[in-house]
Amino acid sequence: MLFNSYPFIFMFLPVTLIVYYVLNRLRWTIAAKTSLTLASLFFYGYWDPKYLPLMLGSIVFNYLIGWWLARWSDRSTGRRRAVLILGLVVDLGVLGYYKYANFFLDNLGELTGHSFSALQIILPLGISFFTFTQIAFLVDAYKGKAKEFNFISYTLFVTFFPHLIAGPILHHGEMMPQFDRKRNKVWNWANIAKGTYIFCIGLFKKVVIADTFALYANDGFAKASSFVDSWVASLSYTFQLYFDFSGYTDMAIGIALLFNIRLPQNFNSPYKAVSITDFWRRWHMTLSRWLRDYIYIPLGGNRKGFARANINTIITFLLGGLWHGAGWTFILWGAMHGVGQAVQRIWSRRGKPMPTWLAWFITFMFINATWVFFRAEDFHEAIRILKGMIGLEGLGLGTARSLLTPIVLIALFLPFVLLFKNSSEKEGALRPSLKVALWIAVLFVISLLYLNRISTFLYFNF
Repeated sequence: MLFNSYPFIFMFLPVTLIVYYVLNRLRWTIAAKTSLTLASLFFYGYWDPKYLPLMLGSIVFNYLIGWWLARWSDRSTGRRRAVLILGLVVDLGVLGYYKYANFFLDNLGELTGHSFSALQIILPLGISFFTFTQIAFLVDAYKGKAKEFNFISYTLFVTFFPHLIAGPILHHGEMMPQFDRKRNKVWNWANIAKGTYIFCIGLFKKVVIADTFALYANDGFAKASSFVDSWVASLSYTFQLYFDFSGYTDMAIGIALLFNIRLPQNFNSPYKAVSITDFWRRWHMTLSRWLRDYIYIPLGGNRKGFARANINTIITFLLGGLWHGAGWTFILWGAMHGVGQAVQRIWSRRGKPMPTWLAWFITFMFINATWVFFRAEDFHEAIRILKGMIGLEGLGLGTARSLLTPIVLIALFLPFVLLFKNSSEKEGALRPSLKVALWIAVLFVISLLYLNRISTFLYFNF
């Protein structure tokens, strides 16, 4: 089920809210939590119910492993480590099978010259997110950080529908207390107002702005080759991805607030970044946190010297690129971000400080160029766009007039991503008023008019 659909907005969400708060009002708190859990499972199964058993099996398995790790903390370290490794191997094995099996067979065929039949596998929605969430839980349980082991609460923690399909990646400790906090079970008009406000902004970003840029990005990546149309294609995708992911993040945070649950911030004006490191502090922030805590630091972080820290960074982002998709373009995209951060560290140590405007410009151009590999179907398509961007295929000035609309849109929304506050910053200062209500109502009505072109969020693919 999509956030940007009539069934979700007018049926699923209001019914789930009413049932949840009515049961809590009757003090049937366990029933209320169970209703929210079942609603989340319905939300997931609405798309394709055949993958519900996979997710439920993953939940039961990880719950039992985590429970054992926490309850038997006095057992030998070797035995507990073996159980943790078992849990991680199973989780990564399942993720690897569904996400990377055909990629592995394709590349094995290229190396050996033998043709392997493709497996009939459809990637389950959200598998990367609920797998990484549970890997974090197992490691936290091993370290003694996971304390509560109520099965319904754990299932709700994993399946809570605002974050289930495209994040953020959650930590056990930041969510479990919220599900049991008494004041969170009572209807809160302030949170309802803030949640509605953020949701409507996110909906507008997605269906009006992102999906409009998608038209020009899709068309450009399919056929652009000259200087003008290649830049329009790359920048259209850069802005599509920004407003698509920002819109999803806003909608997820807004929906969670309706239930008095605060999800961690996952997006903080990333195109304001003045370095690659700064970008990853702002873009998909919970994934950055996960990569740091569960890959970079275990590799040694920066504890083993400057050179080793740079190598660890490159390895971390290689794996981060692979997490996004089973393709060499994603791996190269991750490698470019890892190497970019290593170069930045070397420059910070040995080079001269740049003016802020120049640091921003270099960062933004780098990000825009790397998004080309993120979006392209293959290297041929990516190279075609990049060659066009540097003018190797002609300027194509004659196409500028036909591309006037996307050029104007890019110029119009650039100040929004560079100068305006993001939704989370506005939410903290929100004071409900008639003016705010009318503004949100206008955005909501306009968004509804665009729901006839239903599209999934880009991060659904990862």
